[in-house]
Amino acid sequence: MDILYAVVVIIGLVAFETVASIDNAIINADILSTMKAWARRWFLTWGLIIAVFGVRGLLPWAIIWASAPSLGPIGALTATFSGDETAALAIEQSAPFLLLAGGVFMIFLFLHWFMAEQKNCIVPGELAFSKTGPWFYAAAAIILLALVYVTVQINPFLAVAAVAGSAIFFIMQGFRLFADAKSLELEKGTVDPNETGHKSEISKLMLLEVIDATFSIDGVVGAFAFTMSVPLILIGNGLGALVVRELTIRNVDSIRKYAYLKNGAMYSIFCLGIVMCSEGFGLELPIWLAPLLTVSIVSVFFWLSLRRIKRHDYGACPAPRKE
Repeated sequence: MDILYAVVVIIGLVAFETVASIDNAIINADILSTMKAWARRWFLTWGLIIAVFGVRGLLPWAIIWASAPSLGPIGALTATFSGDETAALAIEQSAPFLLLAGGVFMIFLFLHWFMAEQKNCIVPGELAFSKTGPWFYAAAAIILLALVYVTVQINPFLAVAAVAGSAIFFIMQGFRLFADAKSLELEKGTVDPNETGHKSEISKLMLLEVIDATFSIDGVVGAFAFTMSVPLILIGNGLGALVVRELTIRNVDSIRKYAYLKNGAMYSIFCLGIVMCSEGFGLELPIWLAPLLTVSIVSVFFWLSLRRIKRHDYGACPAPRKE
């Protein structure tokens, strides 16, 4: 049963990490196409090590340490790879706060995409909500206010966790906006003319690492909806990162044709956010629910993408209004 559980969790994590990072692969490929051969080789080798063992390796440890500060940095590191009962108990006691913070982050991530980002529409209501970008902030504020009102009566630290999840989202959103702006500058050729040669390549490498770190937050936070076992998270997210790198190396234009995979990733993120919030409030859900939801949702939207390709239907929602 333990082996079956591990296999199911890893499959779910790989599917989630891969589909959620498709945008990352496309942005990486666009920037890499403007770089010299030595810089591309560096990113595809050392950049992979940083992404898998650095960001995706250190972030779960940092999250465990932050959610159970009594363990200390060494104790948190030991807890992630050992079966120490004291450490496991500390993680279990802090799990509701971690799950609620992650759930709020994931729900806000979905709502921003649903209300304020351009997308290929397929689900009823997407077209209408794509025009409501400015209302995203009102929706996020009302949801956070309601959560704080409810949780502060249960446990004040749950309220802090809800606010922390919101803060992480908006901080990450700021980094993404910065990365998108720099990526657009590179695409239009409007980068600083003084940034030439070696200096320009270093700047692009740094931008790629920032983008990688930003996009990896989704996968690492969402992984806790699947399991609290950090070794399984490392394996699943690491394999997913390898797939994303493979997509980056290969022809990304063929990936763009699967227009609804992004939709599938975001609906999966929304469902995982609901699962995490529910568990944060103490509701016990089956361990197979999160992996099953992810694989099922991704499979449906993959099929819809294939159907779209066969019909040669390439329409998209209009760009949302500026916020």
